[in-house]
Amino acid sequence: MKSARLGMVGAIAAVSMLLAACGGTANTDAKSGDRTYKIGITQIVSHPSLDASRDGFKKALADAGLKVEYDEQNAQGDQATATSIANKFATDKKDLVLAIATPTAQAAAQAITDTPILFTAVTDPVSAQLVKSLQAPGANVTGTTDMNPVAQQVGLVKQLVPGAKTLGVIYSSGEVNSEVQVKLAREAATKEGLTLKEVAVSNSSEVQQGAQSLSGVDAIYVPTDNVVVSALESVLQVAETNKIPVIAGEGDSVKRGAVATYGIDYGKLGQQTGQMAVKILTQKADPATMPVESQSDVQLVVNTAAAQRMGVTIPADLLAKAGQKYN
Repeated sequence: MKSARLGMVGAIAAVSMLLAACGGTANTDAKSGDRTYKIGITQIVSHPSLDASRDGFKKALADAGLKVEYDEQNAQGDQATATSIANKFATDKKDLVLAIATPTAQAAAQAITDTPILFTAVTDPVSAQLVKSLQAPGANVTGTTDMNPVAQQVGLVKQLVPGAKTLGVIYSSGEVNSEVQVKLAREAATKEGLTLKEVAVSNSSEVQQGAQSLSGVDAIYVPTDNVVVSALESVLQVAETNKIPVIAGEGDSVKRGAVATYGIDYGKLGQQTGQMAVKILTQKADPATMPVESQSDVQLVVNTAAAQRMGVTIPADLLAKAGQKYN
């Protein structure tokens, strides 16, 4: 009888230990693998570069094995809508917010103070008052910058049109990132001996008229301006009609029909931003002390068919340097 009781006690103890072990495993899994993060994505407008950065961001989180519920919103180029989206994200209590492009990043930073915000495709986050400095952002906002090599891009003009004297630039007056690039373009144009003709627009419906006002220049420069790039085909149409080569601020615009650029890879920039998000979500990294990151590698992108349509020939030595060619 005593042996039976001891056997029963041992069996109960064994079962208890097994249940405890199972319970412990379940708790561990719940902490590490069962959580679904809520991330809000706010994008100022759709165009290939911004879309690529968004997709790259999501890929990085998927590669890290994180379960994510995305709330993706697009402001369709309207700042008031961007503000409304930011306000909604503030009340929704997301785990993290991704802001794509300067206007949406500014709206998010103003509305959301207690949730980590990552930006991408922002040219100058300091001028946009998103961070105190690139090395020490100082608050709940950090991310990746797409500052492009404006001087190198402007330097392409005389390689394509050796006798060029005038360069037109069309940009949105409402985007801080564009103002920064135009300032750099002025400096680069002066060094190249070019007169810069500037045309500012306030929305995408004005882009075609703005481009037409540049019909007398020797080349047109389109910076990474979200308003203009979203209506790039209007610029390209004017350029082809008047045989004026278009230099772009990023590679996707060359794919769409501009002649050339030195540009970054927005998909990779988005992935870089996503990797920062993984550190914030899983390692409790603090945006305030996470330096703003950038891409140091740029490649020459050319479109030979576009060059032909715009009446220029890409020199053989320049063509040989191209990392990406579209025909």
